Amino acid sequence: MVPVAPHQLEARNAIRSTWGNESSVQGKAVLTLFMVGLTGGPEAQQQLEEESQQHRDLLQSNFVDSYFNLTIKTMVIMNWLATRCPQASYAMKADSDIYLNLENLMSLLLAPNTPRENYITGHLMINQNVIRDKKSKWHVSEELYPETKYPTYVQGAGYVFSCDLPEKIVEISKEVKAFNIEDAYVGACLNQLGFAPSSPPDPS
Repeated sequence: MVPVAPHQLEARNAIRSTWGNESSVQGKAVLTLFMVGLTGGPEAQQQLEEESQQHRDLLQSNFVDSYFNLTIKTMVIMNWLATRCPQASYAMKADSDIYLNLENLMSLLLAPNTPRENYITGHLMINQNVIRDKKSKWHVSEELYPETKYPTYVQGAGYVFSCDLPEKIVEISKEVKAFNIEDAYVGACLNQLGFAPSSPPDPS
């Protein structure tokens, strides 16, 4: 699942022509989809719909696509996975500017010691301070998040999770006030569920 702005056609095409072109890795089905919000204009929307008809890999939801709405975008992804992908074993949220080695990723996921549920892994962000400086784009008010530090979370550029988690995250999010740092918000939801992200598997 790749969250991407509607206008980022070049990024989508770059992924489609590289790692996003894979449909099977080590005998396992793989699907790459792009999540976008509203385009902001009828001409851009028409172009997006034409692109969707051509590639069949775009998901669009009814929110303004902006940096401060990344939490909304991530929760839309989680809800889509919970309702539309009940048979999937794992999912990954991957930013459009990273390159994935799907062979290595699949090998790690197929390893016998990789958990099949309640599992999320990526680059761990540990003991991170909540930024209160209103000039920072990472600013979060005390009203939205009163704690001074975030629970351990996985950095939003890319993280992998077992597909039992999206439904649990969506449900618990009803009890966790949303704030605009999407990866830290997912961490707050996991903390409310009672578990923390795992360190990435050792590739050796």
